[in-house]
Amino acid sequence: MNVSSPAVLSVIKTEIGHFCFMQPLKNELPRSDDVLFVFYDFETTQDTKFSETANEHIPILGCAQHFCSVCEMQEDIEMDCDRCGRTNHSFYDDPVGDLLSYLCEPRPWGNKVVAFAHNAKAFDSQIILKRAIFMKWNPQIILSGLKIINMKIQHSFSRFPILLAHVFT
Repeated sequence: MNVSSPAVLSVIKTEIGHFCFMQPLKNELPRSDDVLFVFYDFETTQDTKFSETANEHIPILGCAQHFCSVCEMQEDIEMDCDRCGRTNHSFYDDPVGDLLSYLCEPRPWGNKVVAFAHNAKAFDSQIILKRAIFMKWNPQIILSGLKIINMKIQHSFSRFPILLAHVFT
């Protein structure tokens, strides 16, 4: 390459005195004042035939525990929070629908719900995805093969996004 060519000299002259750099990362976590963190799990039966060789997992119980920035460091996780209320929930009648209704409840102090499941990528998120599609919601999902790595649901009757995430260990 000829560094004395007019094109190269033009680039060099333009770039002199121009200091591009990336901002260093801050050594602090993003604020979570407006986030409700929810940990959930489904228990299912396999009594319903799906095909000749497979049975369908039907949720019969949903359990959830949550915390906010006020109660996250509380020693007794059974204690209710002054801000986010009762922290333990069980859903029997319609476990999936009741869990989603609970996640979509308006919260005057928060605008985001982040939900985690023990086996989200291969099981629990599949159950949520099936219901979200049935409800004609438009979930945004990130897949690794057939496993759901991340799912974001923002539905029409709530302004709050629900992030169903898998935590990598």
